[in-house]
Amino acid sequence: QVQLAESGGGLVQPGGSLRLSCAASGFTFSSLSMSWYRQAPGKERELVAVITTTGDSIYYADSVQGRFTISRDNAKNTLYLQMNSLKPEDTAVYYCRGRGSYSAHDYWGQGTQVTVSS
Repeated sequence: QVQLAESGGGLVQPGGSLRLSCAASGFTFSSLSMSWYRQAPGKERELVAVITTTGDSIYYADSVQGRFTISRDNAKNTLYLQMNSLKPEDTAVYYCRGRGSYSAHDYWGQGTQVTVSS
C-alpha cells in the first residue's frame, strides 16, 4: 500500500518551533517531488513548500519564507518541515504530498494538526 504518514504536529507557543516529518512507504520515495500543504479552518488549502527529487530546487510560499525549511532524506524515505518563529496564523492541518513525473502519481498523507497559541 502506498502511504504517506505525517507526524510531529502539536500545540506550540507563538515564536516557538516544530519539526514535521512525513514517512513514505510502498513506493520509490526518491522518484517523487515532495511538498507540504496546509489548511486552516474555513480557508482554502495552501501550498507551503516544494522540494524536487534530489533537493536541488526548493520553493516557499511568501507567508513562510525565512521561517520554514523543507528538506528530505531519501535514504530514510522521509520528508521534513522545520518550522521556526511560529505565528498564530500558521495554525492549520499540515499535509505532505508526493508527485511523480508527468503527474503519473499523486499521493497525500492524512495530515497532522499544528496549533500556535498562547
